[in-house]
Amino acid sequence: MTHEVDVHEAKTHLSRLLAEVEAGGEVVIGRAGRPVARLVPYRRPRETRVPGAWTGEVSLAEDFDELPDGVAAAFRGESP
Repeated sequence: MTHEVDVHEAKTHLSRLLAEVEAGGEVVIGRAGRPVARLVPYRRPRETRVPGAWTGEVSLAEDFDELPDGVAAAFRGESP
């Protein structure tokens, strides 16, 4: 839920506003009745993915692409 406050209230009650944001809320800080800033929970940026990082770490079985007959029949709704 968004809660709007003016600069004076934000300065006076910053700890309370931070607790509200930590609980999942959002606070909009305004000056002269006009929104100026938004106080939202901090989210760490995702680490950049490095393609090929698992090269040589993972292997697939030789029969990976082969589906056993019983499994294929089960997918078709047939009894094994």
